[in-house]
Amino acid sequence: MRTTSGTSLLDRDLTATADGYSDRGWNVATTANGISLITDADVAGIEIPAEHADAVRHYMRANQMVGPVIELPGTPSREIHLVTGIANASMAIAALRAIGAIVHMDGAGIPLPPTQLVAGSARWSVSPEESRWLPPVVAVGAAVRAVTSARWSESARRVAS
Repeated sequence: MRTTSGTSLLDRDLTATADGYSDRGWNVATTANGISLITDADVAGIEIPAEHADAVRHYMRANQMVGPVIELPGTPSREIHLVTGIANASMAIAALRAIGAIVHMDGAGIPLPPTQLVAGSARWSVSPEESRWLPPVVAVGAAVRAVTSARWSESARRVAS
């Protein structure tokens, strides 16, 4: 379901983009700055702390679990992994929050590309077209657990050198 706020006319490209997101079954709202995903029981977002974002995305890709990932500009930039299965994942949510992840759920808004923010535009780090699915939140939790483990960190250091 797509809703429009405000009375200004939306640019045709923005409207087409919002319609494309709606066609995926996502609840979106158009704003003066762009498009927001309104989280619900089917779609939520996990904002990974900057120090783990690259490693989590790499792990998810390497294990063919990556879903859409939004990059938000700023210093440091932020990444939000879109996920599903949030209703039955209280332990995964608690573990993610324990390492500093922000869980966007229960009607929270997430800026979708090409939303304009103070520091720049939201963009896809991994687009919905690139990914085959919305992974369950427990998959992102497993990736975070793996990349924050001592064994993963040592292995990543060896590969980098």
